[in-house]
Amino acid sequence: MRLESKKSAARAGGVVFGLLAAAGTAHADFALNMTPGVSSVSREVYGLHMLLLWICTAIGVLVFSAIIYSVIKFRRSKGAVAAQFHHNTTVEIVWTVIPMLILISIAVPATKVLVVMEDTSNSDLSIKVTGYQWRWGYEYLDEGISFISSLDRQSDLARQRNPVIKPREVENYLLEVDNPVVVPVGKKIRFLLTSNDVIHSWWVPALGWKRDAIPGYINELWTRIEEPGIYRGQCAELCGRDHAFMPIVVKAVPEDEYRAWVEEQKARMAPGRQEPAQAANPAPASQPQQALPPAAAAAQDVVAEPTLAELMQLGEQAYLTNCASCHQADGTGMPPMFPALKGSPVVAGDIDAHLEVVLRGVPGTAMVSFAHLSDAELAAIVTYKRNAWGNDTGELIRPADVRAAR
Repeated sequence: MRLESKKSAARAGGVVFGLLAAAGTAHADFALNMTPGVSSVSREVYGLHMLLLWICTAIGVLVFSAIIYSVIKFRRSKGAVAAQFHHNTTVEIVWTVIPMLILISIAVPATKVLVVMEDTSNSDLSIKVTGYQWRWGYEYLDEGISFISSLDRQSDLARQRNPVIKPREVENYLLEVDNPVVVPVGKKIRFLLTSNDVIHSWWVPALGWKRDAIPGYINELWTRIEEPGIYRGQCAELCGRDHAFMPIVVKAVPEDEYRAWVEEQKARMAPGRQEPAQAANPAPASQPQQALPPAAAAAQDVVAEPTLAELMQLGEQAYLTNCASCHQADGTGMPPMFPALKGSPVVAGDIDAHLEVVLRGVPGTAMVSFAHLSDAELAAIVTYKRNAWGNDTGELIRPADVRAAR
């Protein structure tokens, strides 16, 4: 029995060692400390963090050294007898004044950093950030550009346990989006944060910021990114069942590349277009522009009088991106919170009432408004629901009908 126990322990130890080794391989860039970041604010926050860390470390060393020394030096086995006194004025003054001086030494640099962090004046660019369940909306107030940023389709499929796409095979799994936030380096950028439904939190560690997006309220933050690159973050507030699937990607590019991207987006949103464009990743002039996500690209090309087949094609992509996480790809839903759309009386009923549910949401339920989507995407989603999974109503709704219902 003892030999068998030793063998079991050895096997268990081997398993643990193997898991630790695998974890070490998978997290080669894992770090315990905060990141210094890529902005002046993030570096000031990092410096303040390190100052407090060393102060707390020094206090901890002193306090625990005193405790350990006292336990060993004055233990009962050595005949130590506790002193009998009620108070000592000198000691009480010392342990009151010293913590007060420590707090003042911390408060002064902390206040300076907080003042800098709250100063959003004289910004070069303002971007409104709106949190939705579960994606981010961005509006460039100075440029007239707006778009929705959702979890990248590859990550979305992998996290839904798609048999073909595995999480380990997806680059930047759950940290990639279809439309990143594109900003110029060296410019002061002000972000205005709010929410359409519940409390979200916009967090990009490399920028040194985490700020809540609250319905009916505007929060502000700013940054000046000094190094071109891609910086990733996530929603840091528990905002619902898909909270883990609304990442943030900020792409900082040189000024000339940013201006070229802005002009491209404005051209796509020109009056000749049926729908506002979704933002694409900018690329240097020497490289071809990256393709838009399928649903966004199809929305740009939708005509004023689309056919049922055209709306169904666009609708499938738009539905998988925006609706499948709750109602499932096959429309069976997850009752009772997320009812089935397959055979649903709402989907098979009055088409205007169906559009109203998608456009406005249903108060008191998990069904939120999807009014932030384009007219073409909403028309396609409603049409797709009414003709997929055997619903077969044969009815369609056009972007103009959605525009009139807003």
